Amino acid sequence: MDILYLLIPLSVVLVLLVLLGLYWAINKGQFDALEGEGERILRND
Repeated sequence: MDILYLLIPLSVVLVLLVLLGLYWAINKGQFDALEGEGERILRND
């Protein structure tokens, strides 16, 4: 039972870190042009 006092706060911190990383990626435009990178490897530049 004592392990829950450690695991619950650690899981909350982990969820907050994941949400912060997702928020950062969305604001930096990481998901703006998903098709462009897939087509870039097919082009012969």
